[in-house]
Amino acid sequence: MAGNEWINGYLEAIIDTGTTVTEDLKPTPPVGFNPTKYFVEEVVSGVDETDLHRTWIKVVATRNTRERTSRLENICWRIWHLARKKKQLESEDTQRLATRRYERELGRRDATEDMSEDFSESEKVDPTGEIVQSETPRKRFQRNFSNLEVWSDDNKGKKLYIILISLHGLVRGDNMELGRDSDTGGQIKYVVELARALAMMPGVYRVDLFTRQISSPDIDWSYGEPTEMLTAGSESNDRNDVGESSGAYIIRIPFGPRDKYLHKELLWPHIQEFVDGALAHVLNMSRVLGEQIGGGHPVWPYVIHSHYADAGDSAALLSGALNVPMVLTGHSLGRNKLEQLLKQGRQSKEDINSTYKIMRRIEAEELSLDAAELVITSTKQEIEEQWGLYDGFDVKLEKVLRARARRGVNCHGRYMPRMVVIPPGMDFSNVVQEEMPEADGELSALIGDGSPRAVPPIWSEVMRFFTNPHKPIILALSRPDPKKNLTTLLKAFGECRPLRELANLMLIMGNRDDIEEMSSGNASVLTTVLKLIDKYDLYGHVAYPKHHKQSDVPDIYRLAAKSKGVFINPALVEPFGLTLIEAAAHGLPMVATKNGGPVDIHQALNNGLLVDPHDQQAIADALLKLVSEKNLWQDCRKNGWRNIHLFSWPEHCRTYLTRVAACRMRHPQWQTDTPMDELEAEDSLGDSLKDVQDMSLRLSVDGDKASVNGSLEYGGSELEKVASAQGGPEVQDQIKKILSKIKKPASEQQEIEGGKKQFENVGNKYPNLRRRRRLIVVALDCYNSEGNPDNKMLPIIHEILKAGRIDSQAARFSGFALTTAMPLSETVEFLKSGHVQVTEFDAVICSSGSEVYYPGTSAEEGEKLTPDPDYASHIDYRWGCEGLKKTIWKLMNTREGRVDKAEKSASPIEEDVKSSNAHCISYFIKDSSKAKRVDDMRQKLRMRGLRCHLMYCRNSTRMQAIPLLASRSQALRYLFVRWRLNVANMYVVLGETGDTDYEELISGTHKTLIMKGVVENGSEELLRTTGSYLKDDIVPGGSPLVAYTTKEAKADEISNVFKELSKSVAGI
Repeated sequence: MAGNEWINGYLEAIIDTGTTVTEDLKPTPPVGFNPTKYFVEEVVSGVDETDLHRTWIKVVATRNTRERTSRLENICWRIWHLARKKKQLESEDTQRLATRRYERELGRRDATEDMSEDFSESEKVDPTGEIVQSETPRKRFQRNFSNLEVWSDDNKGKKLYIILISLHGLVRGDNMELGRDSDTGGQIKYVVELARALAMMPGVYRVDLFTRQISSPDIDWSYGEPTEMLTAGSESNDRNDVGESSGAYIIRIPFGPRDKYLHKELLWPHIQEFVDGALAHVLNMSRVLGEQIGGGHPVWPYVIHSHYADAGDSAALLSGALNVPMVLTGHSLGRNKLEQLLKQGRQSKEDINSTYKIMRRIEAEELSLDAAELVITSTKQEIEEQWGLYDGFDVKLEKVLRARARRGVNCHGRYMPRMVVIPPGMDFSNVVQEEMPEADGELSALIGDGSPRAVPPIWSEVMRFFTNPHKPIILALSRPDPKKNLTTLLKAFGECRPLRELANLMLIMGNRDDIEEMSSGNASVLTTVLKLIDKYDLYGHVAYPKHHKQSDVPDIYRLAAKSKGVFINPALVEPFGLTLIEAAAHGLPMVATKNGGPVDIHQALNNGLLVDPHDQQAIADALLKLVSEKNLWQDCRKNGWRNIHLFSWPEHCRTYLTRVAACRMRHPQWQTDTPMDELEAEDSLGDSLKDVQDMSLRLSVDGDKASVNGSLEYGGSELEKVASAQGGPEVQDQIKKILSKIKKPASEQQEIEGGKKQFENVGNKYPNLRRRRRLIVVALDCYNSEGNPDNKMLPIIHEILKAGRIDSQAARFSGFALTTAMPLSETVEFLKSGHVQVTEFDAVICSSGSEVYYPGTSAEEGEKLTPDPDYASHIDYRWGCEGLKKTIWKLMNTREGRVDKAEKSASPIEEDVKSSNAHCISYFIKDSSKAKRVDDMRQKLRMRGLRCHLMYCRNSTRMQAIPLLASRSQALRYLFVRWRLNVANMYVVLGETGDTDYEELISGTHKTLIMKGVVENGSEELLRTTGSYLKDDIVPGGSPLVAYTTKEAKADEISNVFKELSKSVAGI
């Protein structure tokens, strides 16, 4: 490029000029074609660095001087545009961070002011905001466990059931395809090994690892198997205590397209479908385990542990439905990734959100923080620098609330999840620690200096790259991801001649067949690696095999250790660094990034050096120091072996179970006014009578239509006769087994009457809902401008009720439910105005899911509605009613954190006492223009330590706050847990829009019927602010579980739609 030195000065002048260039280069009103305007608007604005690099390659290859100069000018314009864009994004990022810091400080101040009246001096916030002071791992361990009972063999009799959730990627127990894509990485290996290790701990009976079931021709058939055993259970348990269901299992739940492998960014709309499928498995397993180890009582999960944001979102809903504790491990966090991408200045926030669904991921992580009892991190840095970015966690406020809770002082409904550091474990059973002789036999045989000896195949694959295989090997093992910083490592190696002369470099960068078929990011890194090898002429010095199996990884570490090499992790930021522990276990000293988890690992192991990953020279110097100084190398190797037990799986699981045991234990508890033995007897009798009823349906000679009240067609002896005539041996045996449970009266007529009476008695004590196999749920949010229910909804309800009864056989086991934002009194009054009896419904879910009622089941009770006595305690978790009232009122009457004095007398809200109850705070919206969006209000409440489910409803005329675990969709799951009415057998009837919880009612395994034209105005415009996640991130498009009809639809048409939905689901 001689003769073009002017380019550097020209580029520097343009970049230094900055945004002022924009004004100078504004084109004048065009006369015909304007080249400058064309460049700025059509060429410059549509490029990135990749396109720029391609253009530069073309410039270098251009021989024509004039054309080359023209292309150089094009590049200059593009560089100017990229520099201007980067500065603009940096300015926006700075402003955004400043706003967030202000909001965080304001929220912290509001929270402390509300609690200031009963502060003690010891609870004042430490200005540093640190959770723990700097201390050694041993001291930290002693401090953390000073008040906790460490898990031991004394817990052998507990027989716990633990659930782990890891949704994305390809999960299986053997031959894991780690590195196949960005979703199948270290997290997969971690959760599988954690499941195995937990199942071997004393007191743990069963561990289920939930993931996605995929039956796609593009992947191995094993990922479509519903169940895979990982281990048979703890060897410490007595043989008599080990049942057929004990051990660790991978449970694959189908959700999303059955025949497609989806990357994690595309799984979000299908999360609720997974929750319903997982809930069905848990209920079945709780019953099975109850028979094996629970003495006939259900064995509920001890804890639900989620891994990553998608699993966290799922676990929050699943733990809420089951009312069991949730534990969260983030692995990598969305806010941290967003900050890193924005700092690069290559993409705007909108572009990042479109590519990575980052806002949906962040909201899932916030929801996980709302519901989690415990958050497990790998390092202290993860707590302070990553989780500290979230609305739902404040380091300083968490210290205050923890101190108050420890002293039994009122926290006014505020809560922050407990964060603990538990480094991941490792399986060292196959690692043999041995001092190497000067001449290692295996290595000598491999390089031809000794007698032939069998060596691992991967060794031969690697050694073929090296001209001099005698030299120590510097090993880097990671995906070819830009964040792993492999290109900087290669530059450091290539530009340091002493290092090249002393050592070889081995890059294990996942598996690949064709670079062209890889993702753009991975392909770009690999292409750059190959170019750098060529640039520095590193052929014979660098190995980069295309393939390796998971079983080869230990041999790869052994090879590097036998050559007296070094392991390096040069990542820009490493959340933990599991490979560093694996390398130390095999006797490899380490050089690692000083950003993230390696700091804590180095503090514990003291087996290497930390470097700045951006400092190419520092990387080269550290590697050269360890390779050249043999005494230092030996000391690092021995230190690693001496301290590696701190990261073993038994140590991890012992710490894990100790921490989980300290959580607030919860599980479903049903209040009954009868002894358990009576309940079980009635339950058994009721189930038997239901079976008789179903059998009578199947054996009906002429298909006679059954009455809606569920009366039996046959008496006992008659049923046996019909079974003998029409049924096979299996049917006859089943009939006899059922009838043996029922005491036969003296005469046939008495038998029929006795059966009816017993059946009614069961209904008197328990709702009719427990006998339903199908539930049709009316969830139409149809209100006028005043927020009152629209009368046009009444005839539609009549048609829906008729539709559910057209098929007489289905009507026998079908029920109805009504779910609404209205309180009970208003709901009953509205139904009466349309001559709809409330007893038509088996359940009435009121006040946006904060109350559940069952109508009377006998003539004496009439239309009396009975509240579910268990639901209130079920949703009470983290409900801070008084704190929420005070804070919501303040936030709604506040502008930018300051009370507007002029608006004190004209508040935009007014408390709706009539619609409020113990678990619902309701407000009238007097001025909708001043109503804050749900996600904005939720953010501010989280910053103040308050957790709830906030929504706008009734045509945007009401705002309601209900408990975190309550909602209309969660209430349906509660009916599944309480009465075993599977969500998959529910049909939810909605309008085209509705309250702000409308989207939650579409997703899931239930069938959805959307009636067009019924609901004209909803409240969804008050749900999200600009830049938030989209509806498509919640609701799956083109789902076979969703059908449509119009408001004019009659009962026949509605019934046919129900049938079509059932057929389409059966065909999936």
